[in-house]
Amino acid sequence: MKHQFLKAAAVSPELKVADPAYNAKKIVEVIERQAEKGTELLVFPELCLSGYTCGDLFLQRTLLEGCLDALETVAKATAGKCMLVFVGLPVADREKLYNCAAAISGGRVLALIAKSYLPDHNEFYEGRHFSGGEDADSCIRLRSGSASLSSRVLVYDEKHPEIYIACEICEDFWVPVSPSTEHCKHGAAVVVNLSASNELIGKREYRHTLLAAQTGKNICGYVYCGAGVGESASDTVFAGNNMIYENGACLAESVPFGTGVCEAEIDVGFLLNERRRKTSYRNFPSEEKEYIWCPANFVTDADLTLRTVDPLPFVPRGEGERKERADLILNIQAQALKRRIEHTGSKTAVIGVSGGLDSTLALLVAVRAFDLLGKPREDILALSMPGFGTSLKTKNNATALMQALGVTQRQIPISQTVLKHFKDIGHDPEERNAAYENAQARYRTMILMDLANETGGLVVGTGDLSELALGWCTYNGDHMSMYAVNCSVPKTLVKYLVEAEAERLGGRAEIVLKSVLGTEISPELLPPDEGGEIAQKTEDLIGPYELNDFYLYHFLRRGDGPAKTLCLAERAFAGKYDRATLKKWLVNFYRRFFSQQFKRNCVPDGVKVGSVSLSPRADLRMPSDASAALWIEEAEKL
Repeated sequence: MKHQFLKAAAVSPELKVADPAYNAKKIVEVIERQAEKGTELLVFPELCLSGYTCGDLFLQRTLLEGCLDALETVAKATAGKCMLVFVGLPVADREKLYNCAAAISGGRVLALIAKSYLPDHNEFYEGRHFSGGEDADSCIRLRSGSASLSSRVLVYDEKHPEIYIACEICEDFWVPVSPSTEHCKHGAAVVVNLSASNELIGKREYRHTLLAAQTGKNICGYVYCGAGVGESASDTVFAGNNMIYENGACLAESVPFGTGVCEAEIDVGFLLNERRRKTSYRNFPSEEKEYIWCPANFVTDADLTLRTVDPLPFVPRGEGERKERADLILNIQAQALKRRIEHTGSKTAVIGVSGGLDSTLALLVAVRAFDLLGKPREDILALSMPGFGTSLKTKNNATALMQALGVTQRQIPISQTVLKHFKDIGHDPEERNAAYENAQARYRTMILMDLANETGGLVVGTGDLSELALGWCTYNGDHMSMYAVNCSVPKTLVKYLVEAEAERLGGRAEIVLKSVLGTEISPELLPPDEGGEIAQKTEDLIGPYELNDFYLYHFLRRGDGPAKTLCLAERAFAGKYDRATLKKWLVNFYRRFFSQQFKRNCVPDGVKVGSVSLSPRADLRMPSDASAALWIEEAEKL
C-alpha cells in the first residue's frame, strides 16, 4: 500500500458446479498469480467453492463437508503471503445453513461473514436452502481451528489499523439499506461484494448506477465480484462482470463473458481524507451494533502499477463530455453574473480585454449574461489598455474579438501615464522590477473601476483559479474587481471553455478565438523582444500550468502530501517531464501557494463552478501567515 493505495482484484475463476476440490484448485492458482502481481485484496464470487447454482445439493452433507475441505486448501495457500482473500461457501450451523464469505489471510480463516438478505424472486429462491444471517452470531469449527460467524465483521491491517475492509454478499447490495452502509458508518473504507448476479439486458448498466451511488454517498472503495460462465445455465447465465469503484468513479471493469479478471488500486488515503473533510459524514447517527474486529497482515509497500493518473484532472476526458461540461460551466458563470448585475442594478459591465485567454473567457461570459438579461451587448464596455509589453498580436486579437462580439470597444493607452507615475515616485523606467510591472496592472484597474463608476457599471474580473493559487496577480491590480467570473476555473480548463464557445459562435468570432488560443500565456508587463514577440512567458517563471493545476488538485481536492503527489505526477507526465523538473515545480508550488494566501483572503465575490475553490468565505479557511516548511521540507528530500 504505497501512498495508501490498496491493490485490489476481483476474479471469477473457472469452476465446476458441486466440485469443491476442483474449484479450490482453480482458486489457489489465481491466488498464486495475483500474489506475484502484489495483489493485497483478492475477491472471488459468491459460493465459489461449491458453485452458486447447486440447488438442492446444498442440503447434502457431502457437499458441505467438501466445501470445508476446500476452504482449508485455500487457506493454506495464503500462508506466507501479504494478501486478504474472500471466498464464498455454504456453512452449516446446527439446524441452519448460511450463505457465507470466508475472510482468509496468513494461512487461516479470520471470520465467516453471513449473507443478510436472501433473494426470493423469479431467478433465485435462496430461502429454500439458506437462512438470513443478519443476526448470525456463532463460532464454527473448521478443519483447522474455528472462526466466528457473523454478518458484521471488519478486517484491518495490523501495520495500518486505519484500513478497514468489510463484506456484503450479492442481494445485500440491492436492498434499500445495504449492510455496507452500516459497515462504512463503523469505519470500513473498502467493501467487497461476493455476488452471483445473473446477466440480463440492462443489468450491467444498473450495477454501475448502484455502485456509483453507493460508493459516492458512503465515500468508500468497492470490489464487486460476480459469478462467471462456469455456473449452470439451466435457467440463467452468469458473465463474470466484475467492477472496482472508488467514491462514485469506476476504476476498472472486466468485460462480461471475458476473463473475469478486474484489477485496480484504490486510493484509501483519499477516501479517509474525504470523510474527514465532509462533516456530514461524521454527523449521522449510527446504530450501536457489535462488530467482530479481525487483525491481519495484507498490506505491502509495492509501487503503483495499475493506477491511471490523469495529467489534467480538471478537464473532462472525452470530447463529448468536454463540450457538455464547457456549456454547463459557461452557463453557471453567465447565470451568476446575470444575478449580480440584476441585484446591483448595474447598467454596464466593464472588462479589460488583453487578447489573452482569461479576459477572453470573461468577455464571452459577459456576452452570455447580457443575452440572458435581454440587454444590448453595446452595454458591455470592453477596454484595450496597451502598455509597455503589449504585443501587436494580442492587441489585434482584443480589437477583433470586441468587433466580432458586438460590444462597445475603447482603447486607452497607458504607457505615458505610467511613465509620469514613475517620475512621481522616483522610479527609473530602466529598472524592470515589481514596481515597473505592478504599476501598469494597478493603473489598468483604476481605469476600469473609474469607468464603471462613470457609467453605473460593474467591473468583471478576469483572473483564474490557477493565478489565484500561485498569487500570479498584482495586489489591488488585476487581483481586484467587482465580480470575478473566472475565479474557480483553472488555467488548463480555460482553453477548453474558449474552444467550446468558439465552435458554438462560429464565423468571425471563431477565427479570432482560435488566434487567442494560439497565443503564448503572458501578463505582457515587460517590453517585447527585438522581433516584437512576447518576451515575458508566464510558464517559464512560475512553471507549466498543467503541473501547477495537477499539484493544486492533489493538494486541495485529494489531500495528498508531497511524496504521493510527486509519485502520481511521475506516472501522469511520464515521458514529458523528468523527476527533477517535477520536483522543482512542486517545491515552487508549495512556496508560492503558502506565501500568497494574503491575496486570497481579500478577494471579491466570484462564482464557484467546480469542486476546488479558493474563496476565503467558504472553501479555503487558511491564515495568511501559515508556514509551508513541512511541505517544502518533504518535497526537497524526495
